[in-house]
Order: sequence, then C-alpha cells, then structure tokens
Amino acid sequence: MELIYAAAIGVMAGSGVWLILRPRTFQVIMGLTLVSYAVNLFIFGMGRLMVGRPPVLETTGAVDPSTLADPLPQALVLTAIVIGFATTALFLVVLLASRGLTGTDHVDGRESES
Repeated sequence: MELIYAAAIGVMAGSGVWLILRPRTFQVIMGLTLVSYAVNLFIFGMGRLMVGRPPVLETTGAVDPSTLADPLPQALVLTAIVIGFATTALFLVVLLASRGLTGTDHVDGRESES
C-alpha cells in the first residue's frame, strides 16, 4: 500500500510541475493546485498510514503509543486545504484581471510567434 501511495504522490507532483511549466495561466494554477495536493498527501502519509486506530489517547489505563495515529499531520493537512483553497481563489481573480487587461491568458502576456 505504501508503494502505491508513494507512486500516487510522485505522479501528482510530477504532473503539477509539468503544468506549472506550461505557458497558459490556468494551467499554471492547476499545476500549483496539484503540487499542493501532493504535499498534503505527503504530510498526511508522514503520520503513519493506519486504519481503525484512535487518533487521541484514551484516559483509562496505559496505552502503547505505537498503536495510535498521529493527529498532528491531520491538523496540518486540514489547515493546508483551507489555505490552498483561498490562494487558488486569489489566483483565479488575478487570472481574470490579467486576462481583462492584456487580452490573453499567456503567462508573459504575449502570444507565441509560431
């Protein structure tokens, strides 16, 4: 399972970098979104992939810490999702303003001459 998870993160990050290097603004925004999703999955995976384990300590008796999921990566990913959504909305507003001012969605404001 870890190999599939790592491969999915790698494909997502690679696709995001490829899209970031494209000449159109919308493709750059989608690339940044994919890279942020890949980083979120990476952070989430650092908290150990466990199914059916409680994320917090129980108050009764001694509990072995290796049987618990780590709640910190989950909290970090939830925060990153909210911040990523806000920055994507900001990028889209800037994209629309740039498109209105220049008349093109090319990253440098000029169409290629080919």
